[in-house]
Amino acid sequence: MIKNQLKTAALLGLLTALLLWVGSLFGTQGLTIAVVLVLGMNFFTYFFSDKFVLFMYRAREVKHKDQPKLHEMIESIAKGANIPKPKVYMIDTDTPNAFATGRNPKHAAVAVTRGIMGLLSKEELEGVLAHEISHVKNRDILIATIAATIAGIISYLAMMARFAAIFGGGSNDNRKGGLLELLLLSILVPIIAMIVQLAISRAREYLADESGARLIKNPKALAHALVKIEASVKHKPLLFGSHATASLFITNPFSMRGMQRLFSTHPATADRVKRLNALKL
Repeated sequence: MIKNQLKTAALLGLLTALLLWVGSLFGTQGLTIAVVLVLGMNFFTYFFSDKFVLFMYRAREVKHKDQPKLHEMIESIAKGANIPKPKVYMIDTDTPNAFATGRNPKHAAVAVTRGIMGLLSKEELEGVLAHEISHVKNRDILIATIAATIAGIISYLAMMARFAAIFGGGSNDNRKGGLLELLLLSILVPIIAMIVQLAISRAREYLADESGARLIKNPKALAHALVKIEASVKHKPLLFGSHATASLFITNPFSMRGMQRLFSTHPATADRVKRLNALKL
């Protein structure tokens, strides 16, 4: 777990360094404008995205009397993680999956699909729930928001660079060369920032796998669940929602083709299973 925590810190440091370097090209004023705009957008996202995501996926809150076993599992795992019990939601789809959301452990929710309830055994479902509750305990929503904020500022500055390169004018060769470099920079830097952001997402998935497995002392349960979910999603991908929210789920719930696989928010399931099976508790 320490390895993944250090990797996250290093990647966030790399994103910050990239931001400071790009910001230095625009001076204090340009960087300040970008920071204010993106911070405002991500402040709203941090505090209200859980409600938006639950609404997007038509999730309905389920009470204890409706799903007593599910509630008892979540309550037991949350108690073991030493966090408050999250609210419980159900998504009416045959696609098996689950996600956690909420800005901190006191304002968290765990959503599961109808499909996952029918697909997994009790032990496998516990593995999935422990993974999601680990995301809450590890404050991964906060970390994802920080990464998105830094990457968002970089992207905004890159957009400013593109406008400067296209509309900056100038007729001499040196000026044209500088504008060409600025245009190239404005295209490459956001791609680098996105790759780093995705690496952070994958590191947090590995961490949630490990900490979830340790919570229930059963890494093989989650390993089996991941294999079942991936196989089922290939036949029953989610047909509503947004690919932008794929990182929330325990595995990508959408059909993925071509370039989408190169920019995955999740590690390969085979790698996750290998790590879980090798985990010594």
